[in-house]
Amino acid sequence: MQQRKTTAAAAGRPSGTDGSDFSYRMVVDSRYTKVTKGRSRLRLLILVQATIYLIGLSCAFMTSTKNEERNTLGIASASIGLLFAFIGDFGCRRSRVNLLRLYTAASTVVMVLSVFSAVRSRLTMEERNSSGTAANLELLGFISAQLGAVVQILAIIVTGSLVNNMSPPTKTE
Repeated sequence: MQQRKTTAAAAGRPSGTDGSDFSYRMVVDSRYTKVTKGRSRLRLLILVQATIYLIGLSCAFMTSTKNEERNTLGIASASIGLLFAFIGDFGCRRSRVNLLRLYTAASTVVMVLSVFSAVRSRLTMEERNSSGTAANLELLGFISAQLGAVVQILAIIVTGSLVNNMSPPTKTE
């Protein structure tokens, strides 16, 4: 037995086989490798989205003064966007297709509201002739909302591909 292990290891094949069982060995299906790559891409996109929502939330808080009303739509959309980013991350980690679908739908609605809020804030800033730090923060919020829209489009594509690869293949008979 000792001699067999030594010659098998020297020949480059696993112990306990003579090398003729190659046709019975399992190969990982390509969709599982696609799921792994899709998960890593989606987690990166969710991280970027969460960062964009944090930037938008901080800009919405910092640009409002005591005299004027807060940007409630911007604050609400960024807060809800952060919540759904965490739901998307949880769905990605646990391979929950329903959570990923919920994340895609809800974060799309939140991103549309966020862009609307940023455009509205930008237009009111021009009407008020704001300058200085407030204007720069509103511009940063506007740019982050536009960048968030692009990231959202990528997240929809990656999530759709991930959900398709996670779902078991349908049998046609």
